[in-house]
Amino acid sequence: MFVKTFPEVTADPGIRRQVLSDSPDLMVVAFRFQQEGTEGKLHNHPHVQSTYVESGRFRFTIDGETFDVSPGDSFVIPSNALHGCVCLEPGTLVDTFTPRRDDFL
Repeated sequence: MFVKTFPEVTADPGIRRQVLSDSPDLMVVAFRFQQEGTEGKLHNHPHVQSTYVESGRFRFTIDGETFDVSPGDSFVIPSNALHGCVCLEPGTLVDTFTPRRDDFL
């Protein structure tokens, strides 16, 4: 079967996460930030991550460099880079990971 439905879960306080699609080599995930000031805590992982800002505004930090993003912006986070964000305006980030984040299943 090609189409799967995944439940939305709480990732952190104020953040909902939903896997949109996955395969062993690729995963697409929506992160819904529900209020201003909510933080995606600094972390790293071996996966390469691409982030697309569907809605809202966010301040990201990647390996000590900080920048703001808004709808339509996208960027890549290298493998093992320390990164996180602060929600400036509620919205949704769509992340892709390669390979798949097995810890999200």
